[in-house]
Amino acid sequence: MKRKIVLWFISGIIAGALIFFLTGKAVKATSTNAFCASCHVHPQAILSWKQGPHYTTRSGYHVSCTECHLPPEGEGYLVEKTRTGLRDLWSNWTKDSADFDWEAASTTERATMHVYNLSCIKCHANLFPAVLSREGSEAHLYYSQLRKKGEDLQCISCHLNTGHYMEGYLHGSNTGFGTGATRSDTIFNAPAELISFGDFEEQIPGSAVSFRMIALPGGSFTMGSPEDEPLRDPDEVAREVVVDSFFIAETEVTWDEYMEFYRQTATEGRSTDTEGARTRVKDVDAISGATPPYGKPDQNWGMGRRPAISMSWHAAETYCKWLSNVTGKHYRLPTEAEWEYACRAGTQTPYFFDGDPARFGKKGIFGGKPDTSVINSYVIYHENSPSKTMEPSAVRANPWGLKNMSGNVAEFCSDLYDGTGEHVIRGGSYRDGAAGVRSAARDHTRTEEWLKTDPQMPKSIWWYSDCFYVGFRVVLSYESTKK
Repeated sequence: MKRKIVLWFISGIIAGALIFFLTGKAVKATSTNAFCASCHVHPQAILSWKQGPHYTTRSGYHVSCTECHLPPEGEGYLVEKTRTGLRDLWSNWTKDSADFDWEAASTTERATMHVYNLSCIKCHANLFPAVLSREGSEAHLYYSQLRKKGEDLQCISCHLNTGHYMEGYLHGSNTGFGTGATRSDTIFNAPAELISFGDFEEQIPGSAVSFRMIALPGGSFTMGSPEDEPLRDPDEVAREVVVDSFFIAETEVTWDEYMEFYRQTATEGRSTDTEGARTRVKDVDAISGATPPYGKPDQNWGMGRRPAISMSWHAAETYCKWLSNVTGKHYRLPTEAEWEYACRAGTQTPYFFDGDPARFGKKGIFGGKPDTSVINSYVIYHENSPSKTMEPSAVRANPWGLKNMSGNVAEFCSDLYDGTGEHVIRGGSYRDGAAGVRSAARDHTRTEEWLKTDPQMPKSIWWYSDCFYVGFRVVLSYESTKK
């Protein structure tokens, strides 16, 4: 009997050792770069990794995939490896790699889901090496203070290009921002002249930039949403509102427009040349413009006709003051009531077009695939965007001729949000689902959160470091234009 027990005991030890050995071998074999690449068959991933600073290190050591994309051993390594492995296998078996959106996966929001601070700190234990710049020391000091408070801040939020190279990426003071030449095809010497209440093309003096303003007769409407509207939020209280006649921009303020503000008012961008394309406009110096941003405000998505993003509510307000000065009109941010009135364009349904938010937002294997052809033609939102802003030409206008009132980027309003000290934003963005781009959907600024990775002391009042989905459009009161 004792002999059998000993044999079973020895057999158990051998079997356990064998399982442990084989499991260890399996874990090691499935943690190599070659094995990762067998599922992640995206040329961009491999190429950008080999171009990144974690591959071309001074010591010659190549940081592997799992060293960044899994936590360190003993910190949930096997659990996370199993979870991500099953997910990646499922995606590899059920999805076409040609449909993979590498740009979307490279955004900060997505990257922070697949990189671990513990892994970063394992190698970068000393956050204050001798070679660190003053700005870097301030940033790491801020990070350390947040960690002591128990607040979360991902290393990758500031160092997005460390694992995979991103052309044009910048995390630092962008002193060259706005120093490029302005368009010179047509230089406007005077703003548009308003003769009657109707649509008009505004001209920014001293530039080749213009934008269209749409005239909206005033009226009354039910602001907010009924209690039975699908996917509504409690803050969308329905009430009758009256608005006066006003003008509103056809599109959000574009980078072309905003860059003229920067060039004509920022110290770094202001020109003293009165003979060139950027003739200084009277009273421009009365407006103190933005300082250079930290990083690239456009996220390398492109400027031109895309909506300007990353600016703070304060910067948007200052832009309106500048535009008022150079045009002789009283431009401002819309009230929340004006914004919703313009967005609804005479409708009282969830959208200004036909559609059920619950149907558009339906998910799951058994949920069926909703017909999104209508919403896709009017709105840039999560389901049809390439995880970034788009030009106005990508969508159709609402019944009153306004584009991207719902989606693309959310928009600042002049109102404070329910006594919070933050400002209302409306319209949803390329990040939002069907619920967030309804006509009644509301949100608000989050100043502290949107400046979390700004390492400057004090933080910028002009640029958000962590918000790339909010812009604004301008309005003009009809009464203010009467002589």
